[in-house]
Amino acid sequence: MSPDFIYTMKDLRKVVPPKREILKGIWLSFYDGAKIGVLGANGAGKSSLLRIMAGQDQDFIGEAFLGKGYTVGFLPQEPRLDPAKTVLQVVEEGVADKKAIVDRFNAVSAKFAEPMDDVAMQKLLDEQAKVQEQIDAHDLWNLDNKIEIAMDALRLPPGDAGVANLSDQIELTHLPPDAPPPATALGLTASPEEPQPA
Repeated sequence: MSPDFIYTMKDLRKVVPPKREILKGIWLSFYDGAKIGVLGANGAGKSSLLRIMAGQDQDFIGEAFLGKGYTVGFLPQEPRLDPAKTVLQVVEEGVADKKAIVDRFNAVSAKFAEPMDDVAMQKLLDEQAKVQEQIDAHDLWNLDNKIEIAMDALRLPPGDAGVANLSDQIELTHLPPDAPPPATALGLTASPEEPQPA
């Protein structure tokens, strides 16, 4: 039995106003583990194709569907960021679950300064030990350092810079003049809730 495709498109077409067809008769199928690239000139429909594949755009003609048991991750070319946040706060959203564990440890530790009886103290010690096990298991003691390294590698503005003030400042200032524009990224993975097709 041949493996199932993780993604399929059949005769896909996309028309934008007034009547310009940017995607014309696209046929695409690929297996788990396939590496694909989408190349084309500006305005050729690369981002539109990826938005369709991610399920972000349903306004097309033809068929486009994800295989059973798979999910799509989508990183937009121009993400919508909360203008009230700093660059660091936006980056930390990506590790919010991990940061919540460290924050919980700190909150539990701060409670030791409060007066309490022996039963409450033991309960707090047990919770602290449980949270510390999670931190140790995921190496979260170094989370801030890992975030700093990632921000530096991505050449992000300073962490305390407000997102609202960035707009086009980030532009392509850290890229060579002949670098291509930022790309949209798409990832297809097996859903942990469902087994991968055999």
